[in-house]
Amino acid sequence: MKRGKVTFVGAGPGAADLITLRGARRIAEADVVIWAASLVTAECVTEHARPDAELVDSSQIAHEDVLALYRRAAAEGLTVARVHSGDPSLWGAVQEQYDAAVELGLEVEIVPGVSAFAAAAAVAGRELTIPEVAQSVVLTRLEGGKTPMPPGEKLREFARHGTTMAIFLSAARSGQMADELRAGGYPDDTPVIVAHRTSWPDELTLRCRLDEVEAVCKQHKLWRHTLFLVGPALAASGTRSHLYHPGHFHTFRKPDRAARRELRARRTS
Repeated sequence: MKRGKVTFVGAGPGAADLITLRGARRIAEADVVIWAASLVTAECVTEHARPDAELVDSSQIAHEDVLALYRRAAAEGLTVARVHSGDPSLWGAVQEQYDAAVELGLEVEIVPGVSAFAAAAAVAGRELTIPEVAQSVVLTRLEGGKTPMPPGEKLREFARHGTTMAIFLSAARSGQMADELRAGGYPDDTPVIVAHRTSWPDELTLRCRLDEVEAVCKQHKLWRHTLFLVGPALAASGTRSHLYHPGHFHTFRKPDRAARRELRARRTS
């Protein structure tokens, strides 16, 4: 009998065509597809799953029920596609499932997906790392939710960096989130992108200032499925990249000598 397999598939932020080709193939190969209908559009599954595949909505069952399906896969040599929203590496409760599948002797694979923060930046037409403005992105959430934050991981402490932040799972307490960001050093006029159900048919992308976030969320009744992009890079103009400057060189391209001298002079001025 063949060995059973579980593949954790990142379905992306919502739109069925934002799943990767590999993810779609794994769903098409699966005997059992487990997916959360509340977070993943039906098309991500129905457009790719075999007609005879067993489809299980994980939003209707507990973790123990999912493990029972993994045990069945191990006993019967089944192939399972466990479909998660966004990317499995972020807030997906994947690790406990992965470890359990390994203990059961299943072959295990993770297929990455498009995270909602990347999709939100794309819809807003923003690069999150602008030279000389922000070169880092902090992915986090507001403390005090269902899952305790580890010591030292507080929103105001991350905010002290002043760089771009992508804040998940915090829309229901947007006022507290804004207070923590201000306590960390972000001024009231810091640009914010409020992204609700990005890439779904009812997506909503709003731009506001930090001191307007709470009012915006209340006005549009945004309590769930919403993330925030925060930071000065969201309003900064693009600057000339050294990577594509004619004076820059790398393995595949030689520099223009005059442009190289100009670039060096600019760096030392």
